[in-house]
Amino acid sequence: MKRGILNIAMIVVALSAMGWGQKGHDVTAYIAEQHLTPATRAAVDSIFDGKSIVYWSNWLDNASHTPEYRYTSTWHYKNIDKGERYEEAQANPAGDAITALKAQIETLSDPSSTSAQRRLALKILVHVAGDIHQPMHLGHATDLGGNRITVKYFGRDNNLHSIWDSSILESGHKWSYTEWQQQLDRVNAATEAAIISGTLDDWAKETVVIADEVYTAMPAGASVSYNEVARWTPVIEEQLLRGGLRLAHLLNTLFDPTYTAPTAE
Repeated sequence: MKRGILNIAMIVVALSAMGWGQKGHDVTAYIAEQHLTPATRAAVDSIFDGKSIVYWSNWLDNASHTPEYRYTSTWHYKNIDKGERYEEAQANPAGDAITALKAQIETLSDPSSTSAQRRLALKILVHVAGDIHQPMHLGHATDLGGNRITVKYFGRDNNLHSIWDSSILESGHKWSYTEWQQQLDRVNAATEAAIISGTLDDWAKETVVIADEVYTAMPAGASVSYNEVARWTPVIEEQLLRGGLRLAHLLNTLFDPTYTAPTAE
């Protein structure tokens, strides 16, 4: 019995470290899929043997807990502590979300990369591009991105990271991932151009700002209920849309030499 309880506890800890829940990653990938050019879609189909990026969008959350891919466990986040500037944050020697994304882009850009290397790099890229838009994945190292901060979610103890992974998202809308895409993915070319502008670091800094706001609004012991769901659901909607459009932009840039990014004109 004790061993069973311990195993359950270990699973809970492992799940609480994931970025977005499964729904959030599926939404991000499906939005991206709707914006792939024909050339990019063909390249992705070739790498993934016909399976979509949605199929693989959550793969890394499980893989990072296996011996073979445990080296990727720190690649889901980048910690920026309170009062610390993004540019001055101490680098994690095991890597972080931003260094991981840059490394996968390099692998996919290298014509000498093997099919296996490209396949793994694309799986990682699809997932981590979503992770950097979950505010707690740019949270503080001191509280493990909100994992050590206990709040009351509709009267029950939960941790800040977990409610941002999926609880608020699911309380906001009981939609399938395709319905999320249909409702969110409606911006014009000028708005899309603004969203995909900048660099990976720019996008991460944007998420850091949101993380700071979340920490202020939801300190330890805070009661999170209907008002908070109403306030933060639009933020989650925007972050999922940003993640999806930016992932599509990255993939189109990598795989389609004729790709022209949307412009405000």
